[in-house]
This record gives sequence, structure tokens and C-alpha cells, in this order.
Amino acid sequence: MKEVWTKEGKDGSCFRGQDLSWAQGEGSSFDGADFQDSCLRNTRFRECTFRNADFRNADLSGADFRGCDLSGADLRGTDIRLSVLEGAVLSGIKTDEKTEGWEMCCPKTGAFVAYKKCVYDRIVQLLVPADAKRSSATGRTCRCDKAKVLTIRSIDCQKEYEEAWSLVDENFVYRKGMWVYADSFTEDRFRDSTHGIHFWMTREEAITY
Repeated sequence: MKEVWTKEGKDGSCFRGQDLSWAQGEGSSFDGADFQDSCLRNTRFRECTFRNADFRNADLSGADFRGCDLSGADLRGTDIRLSVLEGAVLSGIKTDEKTEGWEMCCPKTGAFVAYKKCVYDRIVQLLVPADAKRSSATGRTCRCDKAKVLTIRSIDCQKEYEEAWSLVDENFVYRKGMWVYADSFTEDRFRDSTHGIHFWMTREEAITY
């Protein structure tokens, strides 16, 4: 981290067009600050406030805003892919079709097919039903509360298997033709590493995981 902001306060400050990547701050106030066209890639902020801050067309990819107040912030045209928004206040924020990473990667409604990698590089093809809960944060990984196992194949698709074991929980088994259910499901979409069946939308993403 190359810069540390303290509680001295930065309300209304102008950071437009600045490279602030890898900076960090804790307990600072940036209410109404101008971050237009700035780069805040991989920044780390904890318990900071950004109420009504202007992030239009900024690069916030990989930024950590855990526990921050972003209410009313303008994220139109902003790249927030892989940003950590767990526990952040997001009420009243402004987004548009150019806000990268804001919309969920998986369909909001309806059934769809998904993939995940298991032990021994076995790739599981899942059917996520229309009534399943589903979510994704700002990255490409997704979660659901239930799914049906369609196929289990090797990476090269030359071998088929009847079962596969989770990389995270060795007691969680996927069996061909069977339904699997998460022990619970965390409703907050921005809590990424939490309860749910984790999956990818494409087979290629599952393979490279």
C-alpha cells in the first residue's frame, strides 16, 4: 500500500483523474468527494464514508470497501469488478449499463445450466432450477441454494463419473442425476465466500478455477 489516509477528513476533496491504486484508509470521510476518472484499483478502505461521492468512470476493480458507507455514490460508468462490498451501505447509489461488475453474472430468473470443479479435476454440470435462490457478487463466481447434477466429466470430456467431491467440503458429494442442497444460503449477494453451492457460468471458468 502506497498511501494511508487518516481521520483528518477529505470531505468534498477533488481526486479527479488521479492514480490512487494500492492506497489505503481507515475511518476517513470522503463525503461528496470527486473521484471521476480516477484509478482506485486494489485500494483498501475500512469504515470510511463516501456518501454522495462521485466515482463516474473510475476504476475501482479489486478495491476493498468492507464496512464503508457508499450511500448516494455515483457509480455510473465505473468498473467495480472484484470490488469487496461486504457490509457496505449501498442505498441510493447510481449505476447504469456501463457499471461493470454491478449486475449479477447468473440469470436473475428462470432455470439455467452451470458448472463447478471438484476433487480430481472432475467438472460437474448443474441444472439450477427456476425456483432456486441465486446470487453473485462483483466477480464471476456465483452461488445457489440447490441444483441437480446433470453430468460429471473429466476436463477433456473423455471420462464420465457417477460422483464427485467438493474441493471445499470433502463430505459434500455430487452424484449424477441427484439433487444437492446447500446447508444454508446467505441472502447478501456481496458476501461471496459464504453459504451456498458455488459455481461458474461456463465450463471454461470452472476448469481454470
